[in-house]
Amino acid sequence: MHIGTPLSPSATRIMLLGAGELGKEVIISLQRLGVEVIAVDRYAHSPGQQVAHHAHVIDMSDPVALRALIMETQPEFIVPEIEAIATDVLAEVEQELNIQIIPTAKATELTMNREGIRRLAAEELNIPTSSYEFAESLSDLRLIIENSIGYPCVVKPVMSSSGKGQSVVYDPSDVATAWEYAMSGGRVSRSKVIVEGFVQFDYEITLLTVRALNESGEVATYFCDPIGHVQRHGDYVESWQPQPMQDVALQQAKEYARRITQELGGRGLFGVEFFVQNSEVYFSEVSPRPHDTGMVTMVTQRQNEFELHARAILGLPVNTESQCCGASAVIYGGVDGKGVRFHGLPQALSVPNSEIRLFGKPESFSRRRMGVALAYADTVEQAREWASLAASQVKVEKGKS
Repeated sequence: MHIGTPLSPSATRIMLLGAGELGKEVIISLQRLGVEVIAVDRYAHSPGQQVAHHAHVIDMSDPVALRALIMETQPEFIVPEIEAIATDVLAEVEQELNIQIIPTAKATELTMNREGIRRLAAEELNIPTSSYEFAESLSDLRLIIENSIGYPCVVKPVMSSSGKGQSVVYDPSDVATAWEYAMSGGRVSRSKVIVEGFVQFDYEITLLTVRALNESGEVATYFCDPIGHVQRHGDYVESWQPQPMQDVALQQAKEYARRITQELGGRGLFGVEFFVQNSEVYFSEVSPRPHDTGMVTMVTQRQNEFELHARAILGLPVNTESQCCGASAVIYGGVDGKGVRFHGLPQALSVPNSEIRLFGKPESFSRRRMGVALAYADTVEQAREWASLAASQVKVEKGKS
């Protein structure tokens, strides 16, 4: 493996498809290793585009536009960071142009929608999951819930991110609202949802799983300490590391994560989500990229999830060792508007062992994630308290019109 010089004929060029707050951190990690980065997103001035060498705005689900940009920029690697991508194009350029898709074009296609990955885990790999079925209409959804899944249940778009379009259905009066929310929250216009039986779990985790080259040059699997998290309205609001677990449950989660990521193949970091009930582990989802709950690793690990992803992509050694307990807490926009202003940073950063990351998104919405507070401590409980306190100090107001 060699690294060239950015903005020169020898450059090692990587294209990120999706350049939000997670992509931004991946870009920074890649640039620290001397990589030239092309950031692609659906809107201008996304967080990652603000730090990349090159920025492009296209509809990544448009195969003609995506192929044209790839041909123009000629990257060595393509790193999908979102779901709504023309995966057929990725498969084509992987074969025709020998461009490496991270982790693979197959993995990108399988994980871009919940149907592909759920069927792989449950039906091919025989990994325990909640009960599930797929509905293509509101009437379909009603019948499935009444005759098969039952109440309560969870309804999600087959393609979405950060919990968008996800809701819990407790009785028949909630079904129509859940269907409409799923339709509006999906990444693409696609009238299909997954409806899952509700698991009465004790807690849920993200197990960051890294496929990277070992000392022998072979792909090996590495694990970070489990990350606990809380979700509201399908979106994570806080996370912490490590999540205490029975050893039998942790080993089972690692085995399931190993099997799923091995089947997906390639190199890179995967965020594998599980529900845990007593010592039983149920697979939920997997993302072939850094996970939002994993932002906590920016204060807990020697190499955070973004650095691990960058190193794995480039075939470099990784270290998943933790240094301390830590937590993250989301800072929401709270207002709708462009060019918002943030207040309370002195107070937030006066909280012990705290850090603030503002993402620089050009437009705020009430429930849009605009930043995150991080804190580390001797215990998870103390870290959670400090992270939540720091996040609460940051206030957002509309900018000048």
